[in-house]
Amino acid sequence: MMNKKNLEIYVHIPFCARKCAYCDFLSFPGNQQMQREYTEKLIEEIKCQSAKVKEYQVISVFIGGGTPSILGIEDMTAILRSLKEEFEILTDAEITMEVNPGTVTAESLSGYREAGINRISMGLQSADDKELRYLGRIHTYDEFLKSYQRVRMAGFDNVNVDLISAIPGQTLESWKNTLKKVTMLKPEHISAYSLIVEQGTPYYGRYKEDVKMENNSLKPEEGYCLKSLPDLPDEDTEREMYYLTREFLAEQGYERYEISNYSKKGCECRHNIGYWTGVEYLGLGLGASSYLNGCRFHNTPVFNEYCSARLDQEEAFQKALRQEFEQLTIEEKMEEYMFLGLRLMKGVSAHEFVSNFGHNIRNVYGMVLDAMEEDGLMEYKDGNYRLTSRGIDISNYVMSRFLA
Repeated sequence: MMNKKNLEIYVHIPFCARKCAYCDFLSFPGNQQMQREYTEKLIEEIKCQSAKVKEYQVISVFIGGGTPSILGIEDMTAILRSLKEEFEILTDAEITMEVNPGTVTAESLSGYREAGINRISMGLQSADDKELRYLGRIHTYDEFLKSYQRVRMAGFDNVNVDLISAIPGQTLESWKNTLKKVTMLKPEHISAYSLIVEQGTPYYGRYKEDVKMENNSLKPEEGYCLKSLPDLPDEDTEREMYYLTREFLAEQGYERYEISNYSKKGCECRHNIGYWTGVEYLGLGLGASSYLNGCRFHNTPVFNEYCSARLDQEEAFQKALRQEFEQLTIEEKMEEYMFLGLRLMKGVSAHEFVSNFGHNIRNVYGMVLDAMEEDGLMEYKDGNYRLTSRGIDISNYVMSRFLA
């Protein structure tokens, strides 16, 4: 019997109730007709793509967005059923779904679990209602608590909570309060990111550009306009939040296994680890990215183009679903392996580097590794090259040294 290669699947659901002020993901509100049309095309793509990856077995599925939980339970069940019918998904595969606390019910959660979801990722961001309003979130902390309880009552025993620090007006004390409240709930996993003001978002107009704020105001029903937002925490406060996160979560029994991710023992996100260690992945849905057979490509990000594509015709399939097709060189593959792998606390394996690329890691990156070790930014331990505590603090700089 042929040994099948491992594959991860990402499914993109672009719809959301309302786009948050800081969000630069491919997402937008969509009515029921748009959602149904999208679901039908997504299932068509699942059938079309599965025929091209028969030599793979699926080890994880991640359904992200947007807000996947905004879809009706019938549509989500149909998507999951199609995935199981068309792909060889391992019985112990991790199947994650992102949910917004403002969009889940006991009934929908029960349906997700019955359909095969075994891991829930909840986007809380902050336990402070004022900070949630500043972010443009559609839920309060109390609504999150009720949704979290529903998740547990539905039988989910693997739950992630997403948090964001350095929110406008946030203090060290309010961030610590968020960490305390969340850890008291004992989720298996916590993702804690520092806010990045991305170009193209409303936040960019408020904090990065010298423009008239009246042209960048949110709608009145969103509770505030951008020009009324408080300033971002200063760099020193943001750095204190970063150190507090690491120390406080460690005290509460959460192991930091990646720069921004913490988990109880054995509850690391397998899908993300696969991404950071070079496992191939197939992206399904609007704008979704893929990496297969050393090639990187992505689907069209234009809704009408995606939904009108004739996927049964090869030329139309290639045009709609394989945009910016890029064949990576061996050098680019090695760079990516280092850049992503160094995000993990265990670092990159010298042995796996040889297995993957046929080159000794020191023959390729010896000078950089020596320089980073000499500066106290990296260390070699148990066969792995990894960042030191100081190296983690300036990880972007260290990782950039491995790029041509």
